[in-house]
Amino acid sequence: MLRLLTLSALLLAGAAHAQDQMAVTAWTDLNLRAGPGPVYPIVAVIPAQTAVSVGGCLAEQSWCQVTFDGQTGWASGDYLTVVENNAPVAIYPNRDRFKLKTTTYDGDTAGNATAGGAIGAVAGALIAGPIGAAVGGAVGAASGAASTPETTVTTYVRDNPVDPIYLEGEVVTGASLPETVTLRPVPETTYSYAYINGVPVLVENGQRRIIYIVR
Repeated sequence: MLRLLTLSALLLAGAAHAQDQMAVTAWTDLNLRAGPGPVYPIVAVIPAQTAVSVGGCLAEQSWCQVTFDGQTGWASGDYLTVVENNAPVAIYPNRDRFKLKTTTYDGDTAGNATAGGAIGAVAGALIAGPIGAAVGGAVGAASGAASTPETTVTTYVRDNPVDPIYLEGEVVTGASLPETVTLRPVPETTYSYAYINGVPVLVENGQRRIIYIVR
């Protein structure tokens, strides 16, 4: 029995050591949220290519508990990556291979800490992410695809809020909005916008890919 316990302890220690040694970074500017889901408030933004410490990931949802700049929260595991053979690899789909700890969330599971209280159901999902083919193509496209829009554009978007919509996944530059999301035009510009997962986002008129997040 002592031998079995010792072996189990060694295996757990080895997995923890592997997780501690793995260099995990955000592949694009990534929200750090108070809980594991799009309805939870954003407590910080992890800059692209910035290292984080991963405490573990949920078993059934693509969210991981991370610490960034001394603050612990939750970030989408589909946008946390390690470099293998000079290419970024998302950690959540590969969590078994990377020996990531499986963790749980014991906080407010309704996400009602979001400003305004209850928000209703999540309506659909964002399209895109660094899983599969998107890892190669979207990293370059989404990490710096859009220049900063004019101040008049961002001011208009902030001054004219619309009903928020919550979608599965995380809001990042390069993700696409489903057809169910209604876009509002910014007058006399080439932009349209919506409020997604707690933040305003801009798209080019006639397109549905997020090119800028108004923070």
